Amino acid sequence: MAKVINTSGKRKTAIARATFRPGKGVVRVNSLIIDAFSNELVRMKILEPLQLVPTALEGVDVAIKVRGGGVMGQAEAARTALARGIVQWHSDPKMKDVYLAYDRSLLVNDSRQKEAKKPHGSGARAKFQKSYR
Repeated sequence: MAKVINTSGKRKTAIARATFRPGKGVVRVNSLIIDAFSNELVRMKILEPLQLVPTALEGVDVAIKVRGGGVMGQAEAARTALARGIVQWHSDPKMKDVYLAYDRSLLVNDSRQKEAKKPHGSGARAKFQKSYR
């Protein structure tokens, strides 16, 4: 039976689910090969874990499905799912230390959410001005 690993990553309202299988080292995000991404900043953000450990995906295919949020939120969720999967696939504590030393959000979800808008104002904290008194 082939080794399969499932991981996930979250950022704001974006959720990424990654599946790791034995293969040729191809990374797909929403069924699109990562090299076909037009936005270079997003592509670089998702592939950050591979910059730190270039040989991490030799013989591993990764399929990442991302839903919710905006473009950068999805990219950061996908990068967390990718880094977690790489660490889990290789089960190498040194690799985990490299990721944690570089950026903790590679392995840990960023739980910050937008604060909800309240009544009597234009946003979460702002209030409409009073003209009397």
